[in-house]
Amino acid sequence: MPLLARSVLTPLHIDVRRGAVADLAAILSDGRISAGGDVAVVVGPGQGERIAELIRPSLRSADVFTVAGGTLDAADDLGAKLRTRSYDAVVGIGGGKTIDVAKYAATRRGLPMVSVATSLANDGIASPVASLITEGLKGSYGVHIPIAVIVDLDFVEAGPERHNRAGVGDVISNISALADWELARRVRGERVDGLAASLSRAGAEAVLNHPGDMSDDGFVTVLADALISSGLAMAIEGTSRPCSGGCHEIMHAIDALFPGTASHGELAGLGALFCTYLRGDERRFAEMAACLTRHGLPRLPAEVELTDAQFVEAVQFAPATRPDRYTILEHLAMSATETRERLADYAGALRDHIG
Repeated sequence: MPLLARSVLTPLHIDVRRGAVADLAAILSDGRISAGGDVAVVVGPGQGERIAELIRPSLRSADVFTVAGGTLDAADDLGAKLRTRSYDAVVGIGGGKTIDVAKYAATRRGLPMVSVATSLANDGIASPVASLITEGLKGSYGVHIPIAVIVDLDFVEAGPERHNRAGVGDVISNISALADWELARRVRGERVDGLAASLSRAGAEAVLNHPGDMSDDGFVTVLADALISSGLAMAIEGTSRPCSGGCHEIMHAIDALFPGTASHGELAGLGALFCTYLRGDERRFAEMAACLTRHGLPRLPAEVELTDAQFVEAVQFAPATRPDRYTILEHLAMSATETRERLADYAGALRDHIG
């Protein structure tokens, strides 16, 4: 994609292709982001360090900081380091945790941030939200969207396939989130932004209906574009509403109660499928179940090493993770007994659809 006019709602530059990293140094020092390479490069363990070494010789003055853990403390510590000298921009290179730490620290320092994604695990690569852990719980923090987004398919391909497949779950959860948003409009009169909803839906539909997989460059490009579109949808709305509903409430509840079970995207897809079943939308349920199955993503609690009782506990706790949000979970207000019954019915319906 060509360079875009600067806007508060869209990145200056979006590049999704093989070999995109080769142009990163030029992008950073072309005058719009940095006058000559005075940037702070933030990397996580793994491929981020390799990319940093590739671009450093081309930059006049770049400092490399390594972060790990995706915590608020790590982001605050990075922010303190950014205050030690004057930088033109922050470059976050790596997976979702690294990019979220970089986004948060850059925002608090008032610096533009460039996102260089080495995996497609979730929509954080271009979103105005940083998910960071504090006191054992994951919280969402408002940040500026990246001024540029670069996805090099060569580096994505070299990363763990499970991480990349998880992005499929995060994208198709948009369908459930949008249904929750529409429900809130009907029941509570909540305003729905049509442009934000369209961006969120378009990416989800493209991934849902694409026949390819992670071995297909065409599919991977569609997935990357969909994740970026999700971030832009959230930026337009000013909240995560276009991409986060009951699906993400369940995800956050599982993260809080049973940490380490599965990734963000895997849990979002599972939560979305369950919420879609609760709505009684048989067509969407069948489409989403088929997509998750095709990409080897979890559809049942046992597939993320949760017992049915633990999943019921998470669903009961889920509304408390986003008290201001109205979704199918708040609408039905199921008791624990009702949730167990609906989960058993859900498992039966899933067997009917996928055999």
